[in-house]
Amino acid sequence: MMKTPLAMLTAALCMAFTLQASAQTLPDVALKDIEGNTVNTSSLVGDEGPTVFCFWATWCSPCKRELNNYAELYEDWVDETGVRIVAVSIDDQRSVNRVAPYVNSVGWEYDILLDPNRDFARALNVQNVPHTFVVDGEGNVVWSHNNYADGDEYELHEELLKLAE
Repeated sequence: MMKTPLAMLTAALCMAFTLQASAQTLPDVALKDIEGNTVNTSSLVGDEGPTVFCFWATWCSPCKRELNNYAELYEDWVDETGVRIVAVSIDDQRSVNRVAPYVNSVGWEYDILLDPNRDFARALNVQNVPHTFVVDGEGNVVWSHNNYADGDEYELHEELLKLAE
């Protein structure tokens, strides 16, 4: 008996979360890239294809595993969907200096942004990392995923293919 109300509540919460994610617009926040240039987040969204924003940190093993797995598939994804991946580091002032050396050591081809004060993360209500958002060409957040397990990249790929149709 208790399973039915619990299942209904769970389904309602999932539906509400999905609707909230699809109704959200990407906030425009000025951040620095790893070369020190200022980049407005809205400038990274365009008509060429969807943009994926991956919030991560150098101290987060699942984050690094996620982005390393995406790196193996990125070139194919770009060809198929026109996607652009933006890795947003939330490393704070104590660890932000580790970002560029790590990124250079793994050779990611993504845009890398630094959010040491978590302004962008806060604007998107990121509570923990990894947290991934897919944004369409009009700046709407159309998909969100928190945490990472091996194989999640295939779920993301399916979402990207839907947007490319």
